[in-house]
Amino acid sequence: MIKILAQCAALALMTMLAACAPKPPEPQTPPPPLPGYEAVEDGGFQIQAVDPRLMADGYQRTEVTYTGDEKPGTIVVDTFARKLYLVEEGGMATRYGIAVGREGLSFKGAGVIGRMEKWPSWTPTVHMVKTRPDLYLEYAGGMSGGLDNPLGSRAMYLYRNGKDSNFRIHGTIDNNSIGHATSAGCIRLYNQDAIDLFSRIKVGTKVRVRTLAESLALEGPYMEDAYGRAVPDTPENQAIKVEEAAALAAAEAANPALAAYDAAARAEEEAAKRQAQAAGGY
Repeated sequence: MIKILAQCAALALMTMLAACAPKPPEPQTPPPPLPGYEAVEDGGFQIQAVDPRLMADGYQRTEVTYTGDEKPGTIVVDTFARKLYLVEEGGMATRYGIAVGREGLSFKGAGVIGRMEKWPSWTPTVHMVKTRPDLYLEYAGGMSGGLDNPLGSRAMYLYRNGKDSNFRIHGTIDNNSIGHATSAGCIRLYNQDAIDLFSRIKVGTKVRVRTLAESLALEGPYMEDAYGRAVPDTPENQAIKVEEAAALAAAEAANPALAAYDAAARAEEEAAKRQAQAAGGY
């Protein structure tokens, strides 16, 4: 799985650069990371900084006013707005941006954090190995924790009725995925956010996943932009989506490799959504 992610990232970068000009672009200094998202050493691993351009549309960790009914200390997951809240005292909460996958989309209702791990190991489920041996068979025996592990720096395991639900809140090795509904995984945060959330909760913390009706009432309607990221459904964002979709189509028309990569990514996301719908979670 990790090899596939690395290959896809490399292909995306190469094809986008090839589409821009016949010669390599001039090196550009990346913008400095936002506070709390700098590169950090943790557990002997060097976590990369998060590109601040990924923080638009509310995906930066932020203290916000909270109007839900949940008690302080509760984790609230909104898979539609792709936000996670840690409810605090005084009508406040810390909001985190998340990515959702088919496992996360298929979970409904409530549970508790039954286990917490730093730099957790990861083992694909029997179903994952059976349905996609090309991706998961290599890791059927498990993968130790580290920078290549899809659970990232921290994992918080949701239990229901004393049993592991197979639903996880965890870090991610792919910062670009935050805000998206992707083909695999549960609820993912930037590694820096996973570390922050992990440090503020304990085993037994209650977790609640919002319904669509609750999300609409508290967040308002959301839509996906031209790149599949959840943003508020406003006339302005609708117009931006049209412009971005046209620009993306032009780039794909000029670069067949980019078009193929994007088409494969969209197919994976649609397949994940269909699986989640079949499970009643999206």
